[in-house]
Amino acid sequence: MAGTPGRPVFLLLLCAAGQVSPYSAHWKPTWPAYRLPVVLPQSTFNLAKPDFGAEAKLAVSSSCGPQCHKGTPLPTYEEAKQYLSYETLYANGSRTETQVGIYVLRSGEGQSSGKSRRKRQIYGYDSRFSIFGKDFLLNYPFSTSVKLSTGCTGTLVAEKHVLTAAHCIHDGKTYVKGTQKLRVGFLKPKLKDGGRGANDSRSALPEKMKFQWIRVKRTHVPKGWIKGNANDIGMDYDYALLELKKPHKRKFMKIGVSPPAKQLPGGRIHFSGYDNDRPGNLVYRFCDVQDETYDLLYQQCDAQPGASGSGVYVRMWKRQQQKWERKIIGIFSGHQWVDVNGSPQDFNVAVRITPLKYAQICYWIKGNYLDCREG
Repeated sequence: MAGTPGRPVFLLLLCAAGQVSPYSAHWKPTWPAYRLPVVLPQSTFNLAKPDFGAEAKLAVSSSCGPQCHKGTPLPTYEEAKQYLSYETLYANGSRTETQVGIYVLRSGEGQSSGKSRRKRQIYGYDSRFSIFGKDFLLNYPFSTSVKLSTGCTGTLVAEKHVLTAAHCIHDGKTYVKGTQKLRVGFLKPKLKDGGRGANDSRSALPEKMKFQWIRVKRTHVPKGWIKGNANDIGMDYDYALLELKKPHKRKFMKIGVSPPAKQLPGGRIHFSGYDNDRPGNLVYRFCDVQDETYDLLYQQCDAQPGASGSGVYVRMWKRQQQKWERKIIGIFSGHQWVDVNGSPQDFNVAVRITPLKYAQICYWIKGNYLDCREG
């Protein structure tokens, strides 16, 4: 979308920005109500400082596809506690591990619940749209997409919190280079000579934008991502939360529990990221979900390295508040080659926010499980 968008593309962007509703008044895809568990810290202890020696990976690959995942049993209660325990890295380089308990609230009481290939992430015609102009870039939902100094994308999910992929800051063994001084970049209009801002409408050229950076105070990574604790699948826990040193003062997008694919509006997901092949551009895309497991969504949204960590979202009707609402239901992780009936097929993969992951991430944000009862 190098120039002025055509009418179909323009309408798509208006729908994405919430100015047009594609649904009739007679039927609305509605956010489901979930009975959510509680994930609470049980004990925290100090760890040695990491060496920050890993190279940043802007994409993750796995050969375990949908059938491989579906054939793997869900974790037991003890395994789930182990996977949802987490590491916290602070700006001074110190590190802790927190072990958690998992509970289900019943009547006010807490009870326990029980082959190397070239990566091809563009599918046929490249269906991505570069978002130009502050009228889109600085407005919701595109304004919730931010860039990590390690090269990935993240999404604003609270006043001081950014959701991203774990592999953007940790390779499964140690933290990547630059994580100790991790920063998050926000696109801002670039002032022109003489101090005149990007509001100057006399120029027909796209407005120049720049990144304004905020340092990260601490990061949380689930132990399920860290090798030696996770199963062989790995991508199930490819998510991390970053806490900024100061509020970003932008509208953010709440997280939500991922509904089944058949309940998604049109069976479709959306996300925006900073793909490396379009430097400095925010790139928006949408596509149908092809398959799903309990923890992953398989789709063929066009994407390139750099888009990893993007928040995958949908817009559905919130019955209680009688309004449309977007929520982040997953985190774009990477790429998979899958053997389907003896024929290789490739997918891009997003990590679903399950009820347990929602409870964990929400607690990281809120610090109080009573604020995490609605997914």
